[in-house]
Amino acid sequence: MNIILFGPPGAGKGTQSQYLVKKINGFQISTGDILRDEIKKDTKIGKMIINDMNDGKFVSDQIVNEIIKNIIFDTNKKDRLIFDGYPRSLSQAKSLDSMLNQSNQKIDFIFFLNVNKDTIIKRIEKRKVIENRVDDELNTILKRYDTYMETTKPVLEFYSKNSNFHEIDGSHEIDQITRKIDTFINV
Repeated sequence: MNIILFGPPGAGKGTQSQYLVKKINGFQISTGDILRDEIKKDTKIGKMIINDMNDGKFVSDQIVNEIIKNIIFDTNKKDRLIFDGYPRSLSQAKSLDSMLNQSNQKIDFIFFLNVNKDTIIKRIEKRKVIENRVDDELNTILKRYDTYMETTKPVLEFYSKNSNFHEIDGSHEIDQITRKIDTFINV
């Protein structure tokens, strides 16, 4: 079973992804974690990523798709992928479909965690204290939120036509969101 979770920064994708990893014995594909790891390793890609993230921009589709490709074609992870924060653009969504087709896989469920800006700000301020994430500065988050909403609109339109697409009110408590996801998965 392959699942996409998407929503703005702070929507709870990571929390729900971690739950789903345990539920289906899957692998969380968090582009944010992968990109932060590249930064931590101080790689060439990491240096390009940090500049974009600090400016509140998304990392280029080319870089993200290349990183994701290696994971999709890993036979140990086949049909157990939970995409957390990917795809973020129409180009990434089409690339994901192509890579999945090439590897004889499909997306079983798409969950859009819809959360308003005020809720996101409260969550990010709390997360910043708890996790001490450098990419959680308020101005950066506001830019990322606006960029996310603008960039993701075509992705939302692309996926919302699918019968496996489900919009969930992400402003609810964690356990309520989890229960809602469970009603669709039934594993």
